[in-house]
Amino acid sequence: MYLISPNFPEVGEPNIEIKLFPDGDSYCRINDISKCQGEDVSLFHRLYPKQNTAIFNAAQLLHTLKRVGARTSLVAPYMPYARQDKTFLMGESLSAQILCKLFNDFGTVKIVTVDCHFLKKEGESEYAGLKIQNLSANKMLVEHARKKIGLEGLEVISPDQGANYLVSEFGGKSMSKVRGGYEQGEEAYRSVQTVEREFDVAEKNILIMDDMISTGGTMLKAIENVRKGGAKKVFCAATHGFFLNDSLTRLKKSADWVFTTNSIPNDVAEVDIIPLLKSAVGDPPAPQ
Repeated sequence: MYLISPNFPEVGEPNIEIKLFPDGDSYCRINDISKCQGEDVSLFHRLYPKQNTAIFNAAQLLHTLKRVGARTSLVAPYMPYARQDKTFLMGESLSAQILCKLFNDFGTVKIVTVDCHFLKKEGESEYAGLKIQNLSANKMLVEHARKKIGLEGLEVISPDQGANYLVSEFGGKSMSKVRGGYEQGEEAYRSVQTVEREFDVAEKNILIMDDMISTGGTMLKAIENVRKGGAKKVFCAATHGFFLNDSLTRLKKSADWVFTTNSIPNDVAEVDIIPLLKSAVGDPPAPQ
């Protein structure tokens, strides 16, 4: 059975209510809860944007389904807090572990997501007790780019070693990245100091592919590097596009083309991952 959150209408007609009480507390209701009793359920719910609220809504829905004995797979295209799976300074929280433990405690059979930042590989894994089916949009992104450029050759690279699994099956190489420490201010932000490469890009069409573009610092440094290396055309793509701090405008000025999937709705979301998510959990049974 599919349960579809109001924040994920691309999947189909929502059959969950999410509202706010007058004091701002979240209200959630599963309309067909009786049909979920003891059943396999695929809960389609985005965990971003407004991730803290969306995560608590997910916990409310999962707890409700657990009470009726449903076996629930949470289908969330982007998994927030995935960059916080390790600490850089003493005393930092491991938020990725906290989130996975929360979902596991509320009875999630598994979470189905796309290009989870801390996994660095496609397939099934387990983290903090939670089973994770990590799908990848890499083939869809490369296919989309190849359709765009026609018969011209395309070399696929990643801007750092962490995204190597996205490009390795296409013979792609990875650049190396060095980050600085946390900057002063209220935001927890580590700037990108350098992005370097040890391979030739001269006179080549280059697709730089990453799992996410947040503030755009990594991608902008990577574009600058391959431009200096004599690349013919430079495209950049990511599974998850946040484009914070006007980074999309800056990327469009630096690259010949920028595009992402629609895991996070944005102005350059050109690749639809809904069929990928549905194929992972199977079609819902036909109505009786």
